[in-house]
Amino acid sequence: MKTMRAQVLTEVRHFELKEVPVPRIGDDEVLVKVVYCGICGSDWGSYNGKYADEVACIPLTTGHEFFGTIEELGQNARGLAVGDRVTADICVSCGTCYHCRIGEPLLCSSFQQIGIHTDGAFAEYVKVPWKNIYKVPDEVSDETAAFVEPLTACLNASHKMDCMIGRCVVVIGCGLGIMHAAMARARGAAPVIVVGDNPDRLKLARAMCADEVIDITTGADPVAEVMRLTNGIGADYVLEAVGHHSTYEQAFRMLRRGGKLEAFGICADDDYASLPPAQFVLAEKKISGSCAGIGYDWGDVLTLLKYRRIDPTPMISMVVPLEELETALHELRMNQKLIKVLVSPLVKERRILNR
Repeated sequence: MKTMRAQVLTEVRHFELKEVPVPRIGDDEVLVKVVYCGICGSDWGSYNGKYADEVACIPLTTGHEFFGTIEELGQNARGLAVGDRVTADICVSCGTCYHCRIGEPLLCSSFQQIGIHTDGAFAEYVKVPWKNIYKVPDEVSDETAAFVEPLTACLNASHKMDCMIGRCVVVIGCGLGIMHAAMARARGAAPVIVVGDNPDRLKLARAMCADEVIDITTGADPVAEVMRLTNGIGADYVLEAVGHHSTYEQAFRMLRRGGKLEAFGICADDDYASLPPAQFVLAEKKISGSCAGIGYDWGDVLTLLKYRRIDPTPMISMVVPLEELETALHELRMNQKLIKVLVSPLVKERRILNR
C-alpha cells in the first residue's frame, strides 16, 4: 500500500504528522499532488474547535486552499491529463436536494467541503471530484494559484454585496479583508475603507487597494471615523470579515440608511450580535451573507489573476514545510507581520516571500 505524509487533526488543538494511505480515487475523481496549501483564518477556528460541525469530523486532514498537479485520473475524467497544473472547487453538493435544485448549492442539505469536512490538502496528495477541477493558466504562478480558493470566497461575497460604481465600501478586517477591498475597488467602489487592528497589514491595504484605513489600535472609534469620512452619511456597504458579534454591531452602525451589510466573518456557534430590528424597517438597512465561492467563481478568479485585475502576491508572507504546520498556525496569531502562509510537502526549509 502506497503511503504519504499528512497532518492529521487528531483532537482539538493537536496536529499529528502521520504516514497514512494515499487516497484511492473512484472513477469520477482525480488525485492531486499538493504543491502548496494556504493556511486560512478558518483553519485556526477548526484547530481550536470553534465550529461544532467540524469538530464532529475529527480526526481529519484539514487544508482547503490548495494548488497542485494531477497525479492520477479516474476513468470518467474528461479534458484533463496527468501533470496538469490545477486547483479545485472544494464544495461538494448533492445536486438533488431542494436547495441544489433551485440553484443554491452552497445551502445543500448534505453540503461538504474538502479539507473542512473531508480530508484535505495538508498532505502530499488529496482526492477531488474531477468535475471540480480547474486548470491554472500558465500566467498564474504556483504561489498565486494557492490563493484561488480564498479569492473565490471574496468574489462570491462581492457578487452578493453587488456594490454600485462610486459607492462607499467599508471592510472590517485586514487579513482576507484586504482582498475583499481589492474586489470592491475592481468593481469601481469609492471610497474603499479598511478597518483593522494591525498597522502593518493596514499599510499594505493602503498600498494595494484602500483609499482610507482606520487603525483601531490608535483608539480611533471606527464608527465615528466612517461617519467622518462619509460626511455623516455612513457607508453604502459594509463587509464584516472578522467574525465577532462586536464587529457585526459596529458594521450595522456604520451603514447609511438604506445601506447593506455583507456578512462574511464566521462567528462561534454561541456568539450572537445585537441588532436593532427597527433599523431594518425605518432605515431600510439590509443584510446578506456569503460563506464561500462555488462553481465558476473558480474560473472567474483564474481569469482575474491571469489578467492581473487582482494580485494577491504581496500578501503571501512565507512557505513552510508540511512538518511546520502547527508551528506556523501559532506564528500567524503571534506575528503581526505575517499574512498568508503557504504549507508545502515539497519543501524542506521555510522560505520568506514578503515580510
